[in-house]
Amino acid sequence: MVEESASPLKAIETKFSIDATGFGTNTYSRWYDHKYGREKKRENWLKAHAMVGVRTNVVTSVEVTEGDAHDSPQFAGLVNTTADRFKIAEVSADKAYISHANLDAVANAGGVPYIPFKSNNKGAGPEQWQKLWHCFRYRRAEFDKAYHLRSNSESTFSAIKRKFGGSVRSKKHES
Repeated sequence: MVEESASPLKAIETKFSIDATGFGTNTYSRWYDHKYGREKKRENWLKAHAMVGVRTNVVTSVEVTEGDAHDSPQFAGLVNTTADRFKIAEVSADKAYISHANLDAVANAGGVPYIPFKSNNKGAGPEQWQKLWHCFRYRRAEFDKAYHLRSNSESTFSAIKRKFGGSVRSKKHES
């Protein structure tokens, strides 16, 4: 339903941003903590990974996982689902998404990735990795201009949570 409702904007959106946000649930995990000698509890939560158009803030693809799931494994699926309906020119994401596979996913969809490198990353690697590395290191103003479109996904999540709240009422997690 999310992907289909975004389709009318395919003529407008070509630049996208990927990020994730957490939603609380009404279920809790309980355990006995031997260190503190008492029962403890923690609210369970879910994570929504989404690709967002940076011009209209439309959500073009979404995947819901358990709250402790890593961000990077959902990247290629979000890119591929969006590429089915939209022409992808650019994709920006934060450092959590930097990997050879994710850069290749964007390139295979016809786009240019803008994902910053971690401090321990080096420039050697496959072609897409080297291209992004050189843009990141030697054309930083150009890189930053495209990368900072990523903040639109944060704005989208903020708007969603203001409108619908920061939690979901469900006892089961079903996709």
